[in-house]
Amino acid sequence: MAKVRTQYVCQNCGYNSPRYLGRCPNCGEWNSLVEEQVQPKAAATKRATTTLTGLIAKPQKINEINAKETPRVKTKLNELNRVLGGGIVPGSLILIGGDPGIGKSTLLLQVSGQLSDEHHRVLYVSGEESGTQIKMRAERLGVLGDDFYVYPETNMDSIKETIRNLNPEYVIIDSVQTMQATDVSSAIGSVSQIREVTAQLMQIAKSNNITIFVVGHVTKGGALAGPKILEHMVDTVLYFEGDLHHTYRILRSVKNRFGSTNELGIFEMHTNGLTEVKNPSEIFLEERLQDATGSSVVVSLEGTRPILVEIQALVTPTVYGNAQRTATGLSRNRVSLIMAVLEKRANLMLQNQDAYLKAAGGVKLDEPAIDLAIAVSIASSYRDKGTRPADAFVGEVGLTGEIRRVNRIEQRVAEAQKLGFERIFVPKNNLKGWNPPSGIQVIGVSTLREALRLALG
Repeated sequence: MAKVRTQYVCQNCGYNSPRYLGRCPNCGEWNSLVEEQVQPKAAATKRATTTLTGLIAKPQKINEINAKETPRVKTKLNELNRVLGGGIVPGSLILIGGDPGIGKSTLLLQVSGQLSDEHHRVLYVSGEESGTQIKMRAERLGVLGDDFYVYPETNMDSIKETIRNLNPEYVIIDSVQTMQATDVSSAIGSVSQIREVTAQLMQIAKSNNITIFVVGHVTKGGALAGPKILEHMVDTVLYFEGDLHHTYRILRSVKNRFGSTNELGIFEMHTNGLTEVKNPSEIFLEERLQDATGSSVVVSLEGTRPILVEIQALVTPTVYGNAQRTATGLSRNRVSLIMAVLEKRANLMLQNQDAYLKAAGGVKLDEPAIDLAIAVSIASSYRDKGTRPADAFVGEVGLTGEIRRVNRIEQRVAEAQKLGFERIFVPKNNLKGWNPPSGIQVIGVSTLREALRLALG
């Protein structure tokens, strides 16, 4: 009989070590190595990959493969359709992660009910709730349907047998950290279990054209729990973000083999479930003060959607030797860079000033086009002079103080015009070969000094 040996596996990155280490040499995480038993593998047998219907997968010539695009399945949540790239691709494996209680199960339960209403057979596999608990939440959300099946189970062998007998079109796994592959001896939720369970789910999805939604837990740092290979194996990775103290939730795509990775969907949480936010720009701007200093509006582009967001800045004299730089929803390095450009090119003495910046509404902005709005908000707070409420700003700031062109300026200007803005500051080079609309004054600026002079007087 072969001897059972042990190994230590990092629960953060999956690194294997024959002995215990206090710190993982691969990812640098402390106290993340956990002892796992390694069962001896039986002799390899020749086995072809089979589908749930018993058909054996065979190689095909690429010229013989039917390249007809499979139509996407649209849900009643247009925000979800947008993030997925236009709808659900049949046979895809979709991973949804987020903080506890953010609404992952609520979103998937609503989607399951909507798919069931369209006569699609859905199997909801839960390893965290009983059937009665799911039924109670489904009644609160108004989710019903004859083709909606609930299956509280964690054993992958039983789940595969149920899928084979029921033959659903959609499967929800809630969550992957609670599932157990019987041929892996390590504990439930370990790296080995997550890797094996995800591999089996991927085979089911690809070989049987079944769409599988997988819920994933996140670590205290906000990353998906388990090995990084989990994100590589799936087709789409979605993050459900938001503040538990506010009702708004943001669904963000960070990987999508069938669409853009920059799309954004915004929902609002109510007692009867998640509802779509049709115009997020109005939500982000509804509480903006008219004459406040240190405030500017930027037209940011998230995927294909332009969103108007208020950027707020508070600049105060420092009481310590080193000035503080704090940013929420913005890159701290970007803020420090723009403050250095303001000091060098616009003669603002900011080295002895504390700066606190945030993107209002809890949204995260990370594109070069927000640079000009950040600079204007900092200068407005420093000079204690407010910007005009009907002004918006778009542009990338270079290290020499120039305002560089940005992409898709037409959509940005149109969104600002739709919400009633009277002026928008854009890079001067973006005006070449383009006729701005008549309902809004488009001001082209070439330097940061010029933009501050026109915006703040």
